[in-house]
Amino acid sequence: MSGRTETKPFGLPSSRAWAFLGLLAAAVLLWMFLAVWPDWLSWAIGPKKTFVNAILNGITLAGLYFLVASGFTLVFGLMRNVNLAHGSLYLLGAYIGYDIANMTGFWLLGVAGALAALALVGAALQILIFRRLEGDELRQTLVTIGLSIVAADLMLATWSGNTYQFTIPEWLDGAVATPIVTALRSDGEPVYMKYPLYRIVVLAAAAVIGLALWLTLNRTRMGMMIRAAVDDRAMLDASGVNVQLVFAAVFAIGAGLAGFAGVVGGSVLSIAPGEDVRYLLASLVVVIVGGMGSVTGAAIGALLIGLAEQIGLVYFPTYGVVLTFIIMVVTLAIRPQGIMGRSG
Repeated sequence: MSGRTETKPFGLPSSRAWAFLGLLAAAVLLWMFLAVWPDWLSWAIGPKKTFVNAILNGITLAGLYFLVASGFTLVFGLMRNVNLAHGSLYLLGAYIGYDIANMTGFWLLGVAGALAALALVGAALQILIFRRLEGDELRQTLVTIGLSIVAADLMLATWSGNTYQFTIPEWLDGAVATPIVTALRSDGEPVYMKYPLYRIVVLAAAAVIGLALWLTLNRTRMGMMIRAAVDDRAMLDASGVNVQLVFAAVFAIGAGLAGFAGVVGGSVLSIAPGEDVRYLLASLVVVIVGGMGSVTGAAIGALLIGLAEQIGLVYFPTYGVVLTFIIMVVTLAIRPQGIMGRSG
């Protein structure tokens, strides 16, 4: 044994070194969350509450981005179908869910209605359009760009250019106390930070859906068929599996997740024309950074992009948007296949 530190291409340290750096960063971040800040730290990066809010908002925004990008990574990253109308599915789901919730008075019915309606739309897209354009990425790109433009105009004509927002149910409204100490009172009693309950629920929903997707793709027969259909469709077809039905099911799941995210995002933010483009771009960046076809990569990419956006908004409001593209450029330079993507 030479005793030298193992290195990777581009002079990067080994996985053990990355693990050590990750644990060190996690320990520092945990201290910054739980400890009372000294004056010099508050002077250097601002009040603790501002910093913690930026981190928590970034993590919960990452949960929303993951909900949108998880459907996109199934269709684009895993099946290699270029669906640039995915942002339109998000916005359409938000509008449909809003109308259902308003008519019935039940937010959960809006969630279920948007998910079911967009799942049907996704299946129809695969059967009527993508099935006829298999293997032709350029035509898929052009057709779905056209679809997104038409869908945007139809949604504008139907719901106008007004901004809508869901009314969050009472049982999800309000704030909850966290163990994060923001200050000490004169008598030494700590002041604990409160955070919106709904944002925590969004993050929990994203974690549950992400785990369910990972288990489905890696531990079930359905996931095995999906991966086999992508890698060797002819062999799967010869084994008697209805490949087209598998593809339609994947499209339905991806579009349904976009519709679900539309209601969730419209409840925490807003519904307005232009949101389709924003979430399409976010999904593209998340999939590129995380790695095509990887649910774990989509989660990592969403976390990086969500944190970059919120930290940039607080500390670099003029140049905050640049952080997202810096992350993407650095990732492509070091790992062109993405953080968790497969080479080749």
